[in-house]
Amino acid sequence: MKLLPLIALCATAVSGLVYDTLGHPPPGAKVYSANDVAALRGIGAHYPGHRDRRTVTIRASRSDTDDISDDFLWGIRRANHGGRLLLQKGKKYVIGKRLDLTFLDNIEVQLDGELKFTDDVTYWQANNFYYDFQKSITFWRWGGRDIRIFGKGTLNGNGQRWYNEFAGQEILDSDNTYYRPILFLTENATRVSVEGITQLNSPCWTNFFVNSNDISFDNVFINAYSTNASALPKNTDGFDSLNVNGLSVTNTRVDIGDDCFSPKPNTSNIFVQNLWCNNTHGVSMGSIGQYPGVLDFIENAYIENVTLLNGQNGARLKAWAGEDVGYGRINNITYKNIHIENTDNPIVLDQCYFNIPTDECAAYPSQVNITNIVIENVYGTSSGAEGDVVADLVCSPNAVCEGIHLENVYIKTPEGEEGVIVCDGISGDIGVDCVESTST
Repeated sequence: MKLLPLIALCATAVSGLVYDTLGHPPPGAKVYSANDVAALRGIGAHYPGHRDRRTVTIRASRSDTDDISDDFLWGIRRANHGGRLLLQKGKKYVIGKRLDLTFLDNIEVQLDGELKFTDDVTYWQANNFYYDFQKSITFWRWGGRDIRIFGKGTLNGNGQRWYNEFAGQEILDSDNTYYRPILFLTENATRVSVEGITQLNSPCWTNFFVNSNDISFDNVFINAYSTNASALPKNTDGFDSLNVNGLSVTNTRVDIGDDCFSPKPNTSNIFVQNLWCNNTHGVSMGSIGQYPGVLDFIENAYIENVTLLNGQNGARLKAWAGEDVGYGRINNITYKNIHIENTDNPIVLDQCYFNIPTDECAAYPSQVNITNIVIENVYGTSSGAEGDVVADLVCSPNAVCEGIHLENVYIKTPEGEEGVIVCDGISGDIGVDCVESTST
């Protein structure tokens, strides 16, 4: 009797289709060989700019309550170490369980369909990954190295119920216990890229990167909208980070109702280019200095070719003041070629962040130093919300503010008048004419 090779007992290939008997594939799951170009083309996995790989497909959801979380986890594990999970165009994949994806190594996820989370608030309040920083939770967490997510599909946070039930509350209130999940979170991840997809209706922050390095987003659209005028999306920031070295965002559009881009404590080596923000709170550095006795920093950021429309803030530096807060620095930040229209505070240094009373900020000023800031080639209009003031740069008396330089700032009021720049407590010449905050 002739013995079959051991490999034949593990997998059989027919027209490039590999039937994996290791790991008990769920019904409808398939694995395709990287060598069968015709098969990969047939399922939509032959993607421009990405070399063919071993490709895994899983069954799609039959309805918005058909949870395929277990299938998805199997697909991720099968695609790990050099393969690709394909979520196909025209199909919906519903996630209803928390997923720990921190074991990844050299994997691609091609998202051409819709990956959608359930809005089972009761489940997600009890089953999530929790982070002490601003009481953050997430549906899932991605970690490891060399993770690439790309395609023309949608990552849908299904946030409407969260918007409705959170209306009137504040994420930073000490008594808040209504936690809303973050749509995409990395933890202990290195070399993560996201390209081409849409991120829709996150219940809270859209992206949060924790203890991660070399994160890049390119050609991504982030959108959050509500069908309930009395419950708008809140805290749906485009990008947030904590302890991150290397964060790049390019060719991206954001329309969310909160910070467009806002790295948080201990983020360095930031690159932003060709960013479009509508209806946001601006491109912010911070907030930092929130927690008592803790040193925070943000440094080495280059932000170029940004459009900011119909927002609360434009270019913003923000830090905490008040009793029992921290300290730190925002250093070496460049904003260049910034187009601003209909924005309340086109340029602002806010060292009394959040709803801390003014008298408390005065009694306990911010201890976050602001140094080596360049704001160059900024043009457009304010909304007029602050009268003629288009730039408000008031430094805390307990902080050092030096090396701050503005050049070619041409922001007008809605009436077409030249805007006023306010500056207080800044060491040296800032490069433009400015008046004190007490000036009439």
